[in-house]
Amino acid sequence: MRLPTHDDVQAARARISAHIVRTPLLRHPLLDQLTGGTILIKAEPLQRTGSFKLRGATNAILQLNEAQRRAGVVTHSSGNHGQATACAAASVGAQATIFMPADAPRIKVESTRRWGAEIIHYDRAIDDREALTRAHAERTGAVLVPPFDHADVIAGQGTLALELAEDVKAAGLAMDALLVCTGGGGLIAGCALGIEGVSPATRVYAVEPDGWDDTARSLATGERLANAPGGSTLCDALLSRQPGEITFALNRERLAGGLVVTDAEVLAAIAFAFSHLKLVVEPGGAVCLAALLAGKFDAKGKVVGAVVSGGNVDPAVFGRALAA
Repeated sequence: MRLPTHDDVQAARARISAHIVRTPLLRHPLLDQLTGGTILIKAEPLQRTGSFKLRGATNAILQLNEAQRRAGVVTHSSGNHGQATACAAASVGAQATIFMPADAPRIKVESTRRWGAEIIHYDRAIDDREALTRAHAERTGAVLVPPFDHADVIAGQGTLALELAEDVKAAGLAMDALLVCTGGGGLIAGCALGIEGVSPATRVYAVEPDGWDDTARSLATGERLANAPGGSTLCDALLSRQPGEITFALNRERLAGGLVVTDAEVLAAIAFAFSHLKLVVEPGGAVCLAALLAGKFDAKGKVVGAVVSGGNVDPAVFGRALAA
């Protein structure tokens, strides 16, 4: 098990910079007023493919040799990593196969297919997505690009934190805390690695949906714990069964704790982002903003970075949020 380092995040940044968008840092006086802090939003819905996932997939796929590119790549994803993998694969002329749950938002399925990927649906409730992708890789020779538990994917995701830290410093500020949307833990692991080399005093917190708080509970016990079956699927991008082996090995030593938000709080955050930040945000991407607006994190007097991780929201869900 290879654990990536801060140097790997820096190398990933150099590798992928020509292939991604450096997304902006956003502020709004109402957000500061409501929270009592200085809130700095990293706006990844404005990334190519609409989420941070392009960073990690691109970092992994750009390192494939010619034979591996000819063999193609395979992964499983509810949508954002699938789109990112398909996009990154297309950029190097490789075929991508994406295993997606049958209930994945249609906008994510269509966007993934648009990049030329083959999509194979599975049943989220009964199928083992890791086993399905491993079997496909063994049968076809395709390279497996996991959504989070992979050193190169983690390092690529961490480039987000490097950009954020630079923009915060340019604004004459220093982050007291960074809140990161957390599913399997790849994004937050990468961000923690990135931050520790450029802003070591910043405390990093995981934010998860209610019922899917495996990272928060695992941090509290010191061992990987799984989520119980069932629960809301609103935050489809964050529905990992348990933290990854690599991600938890990194996060256990680096994170300050975990926060949990409800569906109602997430929907309210989506509406706030649209009305005030002029961002279209998907539920999984809104959890950090939800935690701040709901008072789950005490931001009073603090400079707080918050990742808004993706904007690939199902139109019906978006309408529900705005109507709430």
